[in-house]
Amino acid sequence: MTPEVVEQSQKAGEADGRGGPAPHPLAERITGALVGAAVGDALGGPVEGYSPDQIAERHGGRVQGIVGPWHGDDWRTARPIAPYHKGDGHVTDDTLLTHALIRVYDRVRDHLDAYAIAEHLVPDLMTEPRWIPELQAEALPLHRVFLAEKWLVARLAYGHVDPREAGVGNIVNCGAAMYMAPVGLVNAAAPETAYAEALDIAGAHQSSYGREAAGAFAAAVAAATTPGATPDSVVAACLSLAKDGTRTAIEAVCEVAARHRDFESALGPLRAAVAPYDTVGPDYRAPTLAARRPSRLHSIEELPIALGMLVVAGGDFRHAVLGSVNYGRDCDSIATMAGALAGALGSPVPEDWSQTVARASRLDLWEPARALTEVTREVFARDVRRRRAHELAFTALGGRPCSD
Repeated sequence: MTPEVVEQSQKAGEADGRGGPAPHPLAERITGALVGAAVGDALGGPVEGYSPDQIAERHGGRVQGIVGPWHGDDWRTARPIAPYHKGDGHVTDDTLLTHALIRVYDRVRDHLDAYAIAEHLVPDLMTEPRWIPELQAEALPLHRVFLAEKWLVARLAYGHVDPREAGVGNIVNCGAAMYMAPVGLVNAAAPETAYAEALDIAGAHQSSYGREAAGAFAAAVAAATTPGATPDSVVAACLSLAKDGTRTAIEAVCEVAARHRDFESALGPLRAAVAPYDTVGPDYRAPTLAARRPSRLHSIEELPIALGMLVVAGGDFRHAVLGSVNYGRDCDSIATMAGALAGALGSPVPEDWSQTVARASRLDLWEPARALTEVTREVFARDVRRRRAHELAFTALGGRPCSD
């Protein structure tokens, strides 16, 4: 999509609620979450993998917005295993996979499961060339997603593994969690159903605490859309559902986060709080031998930190995302999650950031939100019909009819 088309789409969006204030709260929350996730992703990408001190040294202080590639014009060759143009407002695979999952919802128009990932998401990655901002070219999304995400194609398309079990054996990381915001939005205001659906979907991609984080993140997004939601209520919803190390890590990080009102003072304490549960270790570029292996005692780092930054920021989008970006390490995914949560809470996404990211990435950031809003309404109507049919059947069995 050319920058001119993106600009035209944004102007049209202002008229129908996609680019400016949405005409209905549901559309506004979905738009805020998805645009917010993409903006967080783009801001975090160029400093991913580095520490707060390294980021501050490279940029002469804390990052305050969109910045260029860490290695400048040498972005293609500086890290041959990842020859990606991270920076200048380019989204990463977090957003590419989020949009791919929305396309699956748009096709199925109902709740998804692991089989939908095998039948729809994997072919989307393998067969449809799309503009890849970090490659500055049209290519199959498969050629951009990283190794843990290529697992989906290897296991499902070539290995013919049962989709519900295909995630077993993959490294345990945030790969499945990072694109689960659409699941929370389709299940808006219903954290329990979002959690269950995400766990089913994520079974095709991850196991252990990586899969658990996918469920907890989807639940958090669903909770954030609830009228009157706050960062504290979002965390409470997560804690009511999350299991094992994921729950313990969220609780530990958010307890520390509650003592801070500025991300600068929180950077070190939040890292210290999550460190006992994170398997990657102190050097993000050189994980320990215990890294990314299944465990009931550990957690991915990204989700607890995103929730912690949401608490520190009091739900403010700019503060939560900038805190996530300057935290470093896997900060594109952390900022993706924090951006989705703050946007779902209703905190405005800065227009200068969203427009710059849309133009730089040559993506319409508002169209996926419009499509998912339509699907969400359809799915809710289906759920109501299914629930009423169940009530009638249960009553016919001698159960008490619903008094409401």
